[in-house]
Amino acid sequence: MRFPSAAVLLLSVCAVPMYGQGSRGAPPPPDSRTVPRVQPIAQRPPAPSTPPIQLEDQWTSALVRRDARTFDRLLAPGFVYTENASVMNRNDVIKSVFGSDRVEWARNEGMKVHDFGDVQAITGVLHVRGKGKQGPFDRRYQFTDTWQRRNSRWQIIAAQDYLIPR
Repeated sequence: MRFPSAAVLLLSVCAVPMYGQGSRGAPPPPDSRTVPRVQPIAQRPPAPSTPPIQLEDQWTSALVRRDARTFDRLLAPGFVYTENASVMNRNDVIKSVFGSDRVEWARNEGMKVHDFGDVQAITGVLHVRGKGKQGPFDRRYQFTDTWQRRNSRWQIIAAQDYLIPR
């Protein structure tokens, strides 16, 4: 420790309350009328949230429905998205929901969860079909999505898609 006097002060401050409690004697016997103590809400464990693997399917459904509200809920502030050579922020992605391409069908395939506690990376393939400026399309994207548990719920903080060549 760089400051030995701080260690002596800390030890004396900690020892005094322990000595004082020791001189009070044994605690009183439990009273049968005592009401069990309820944990304050702030200290209760958070309610279980929807796991990211299920949120991936919400993302896919939101593509088909053009549901900006779902994206607004799922995308964390500061979210970053990379697709091939372009990078978009949270607002860009939400705006793109109403772009010229219309996704009519979508599903996730082969998803795998890579669990790091409060962060999960999910890899898989997003398969989408729809219509765009150049007509019908059928595309498959290899993806990596990174989710973080924030305030007791999961939000996606980063995503990367790569269009799989035919």
